[in-house]
Amino acid sequence: MIDPKPAAGRTTGQRRFGGTVAQIRSALKFYRVAAYVTGTMLLLLCAEMIARYAFGQFLYAGGSDAFTGKSFGFGFADAEPAGVVGGANVSITILIVHGWMYVIYLISNFRVWSLMRWPFTRFILMALGGVVPFLSFFVERRMHAEAERELESHPEAGQRY
Repeated sequence: MIDPKPAAGRTTGQRRFGGTVAQIRSALKFYRVAAYVTGTMLLLLCAEMIARYAFGQFLYAGGSDAFTGKSFGFGFADAEPAGVVGGANVSITILIVHGWMYVIYLISNFRVWSLMRWPFTRFILMALGGVVPFLSFFVERRMHAEAERELESHPEAGQRY
């Protein structure tokens, strides 16, 4: 019977990444940008939700005041009944943009997670950064530092060929 042996040059327990160091650093840059944009949009979303549900106001741009007919520039107006006619509802735009930015954020999370070959629980923690206010900023800083630490401590792990 043939005894299985590890691949040449690889010993048991040696760290291997899912990509090159350049690919990982590129994914980390993309993750950083996505985390900051998603975190900022989440904070805007929280402010919009407070304005909507606590004060009954939407954020509008343009249009005309529904009650007086005067031109409406930019600001808050009643949500029910609609305080502005023909204007752009910035509150809804914030909802939509945050939703799509969260999708992009999840893609960036998956890219870093798969390249670093981290456990699945770390991916879940990274994903929570886009739904818990302020968490994306802290998680991004921690994950970025941890990835850099691993890259420095295992320079051979990113060698592909």
